Amino acid sequence: MSIGQLYELFLQYPSIQTDTRKLKKGDLFFALKGPNFNGNAFAEQALEQGAAYAVIDEPVNDALSGRLILVPDVLSTLQALSLHHRRQFDIPFIAITGSNGKTTTKELVYAVLAAAFTVYTTQGNLNNHIGVPLTLLSVKKDAQFAVIEMGANHQREIAGYCEYARPTHGIITNAGLAHLEGFGGAEGVKKGKGELYDFLRQTGGAAFVMWDYDYLREMSKGIPEIITYGSANADYTGTAERGAGQGADGAGRNDPFLTVNMTHGASTGLIHTQLVGDYNLPNVLVAVAVGKHFGVPDEKIRQAIEQYAPSNSRSQLIQKDGNQFILDAYNANPSSMRAAIENFARMPEGGKVLVLGAMAELGPGSVGEHRRIIDLIRQYPWKEVALVGGDFLKTDHPWQRFENARQAGQWLKGLDLKNAYILIKGSRSMRMEEVLS
Repeated sequence: MSIGQLYELFLQYPSIQTDTRKLKKGDLFFALKGPNFNGNAFAEQALEQGAAYAVIDEPVNDALSGRLILVPDVLSTLQALSLHHRRQFDIPFIAITGSNGKTTTKELVYAVLAAAFTVYTTQGNLNNHIGVPLTLLSVKKDAQFAVIEMGANHQREIAGYCEYARPTHGIITNAGLAHLEGFGGAEGVKKGKGELYDFLRQTGGAAFVMWDYDYLREMSKGIPEIITYGSANADYTGTAERGAGQGADGAGRNDPFLTVNMTHGASTGLIHTQLVGDYNLPNVLVAVAVGKHFGVPDEKIRQAIEQYAPSNSRSQLIQKDGNQFILDAYNANPSSMRAAIENFARMPEGGKVLVLGAMAELGPGSVGEHRRIIDLIRQYPWKEVALVGGDFLKTDHPWQRFENARQAGQWLKGLDLKNAYILIKGSRSMRMEEVLS
């Protein structure tokens, strides 16, 4: 069956599923394979549960052949189908990648554009070789914009996504110390993330560039259209403040939240976010830049950003047991860990506690990166510090050490703290949200 023929079936059955546990009647089931699973083994079950067709790359029950579509490779077919679908649209497709902040940026950009247009975007963190094509295939005929998040941990990954997402606009939030093992070091990270710029340069696209970062200025050279944002000398500029005025609900501000003062390019007035940390300033600025570039009214931009509340352990402020917790446990790398600690240290509140989980995927230099984080922690006064798991266990330090987040949580409860501010951060594999369970 050709991709064109498969696409005709997709138009009849426009919902795709790769997991029989989530299957709905009328879905197209794609039998993907991985190191620990083989979707072909579930094709018959998918059809029994109501799937319209199952796309497979290994022969299964001949009795069901009328609803089985045998292809050379299911994943490649899924990606090719997403490219065929992408080519049906002549609208802006905005790709977002970076070491830190890409999901928050994606959510903010989506919120701003959705205030004035019909927009489709990546759900959750479906930003890999399976998630990107599934996101593309979720874009409906009424779309005016699509916002696609792209994650990567090795070279040529972003380039591959661009081949079927075909972005017209791109954002690289930053290129920090993340996935060093897969990228082969800091320069490898820049090269890997820069594949988005390479595509835009080759195809005559546009990029929103954080002008404060010299390396992004250099990397973006040659892209036909560059829209800049930053703290100064850019198309859209703004500064970070804390605790200014009132929030969107009219209530008094809580100091940890970021307030953005737009100083050039937009007349939004102060934007009172529900984001914790000055490191979110670039994420807000690019959302403003995108909104203004595409004609979203200033007031709608401000309202959209103020109404966005982070979730899924991304810089969430949680009040519990008389204390305030900043839960930033979705992911961690040396760049984001350093930014979170420094931002937390600058907060005026006393009685601050650090509970930090280890960082993953850092390669041979991992222990050294953890030691550098310990050196940073030593520069500030803390009420308590606990370091959890991984390569933190291979370092010397004077603070509490635990094997896992649950142990750290039990220790924290035993302190019986009141009116304390507590930062919880670590890589996803450390499950640091369990400190609060």
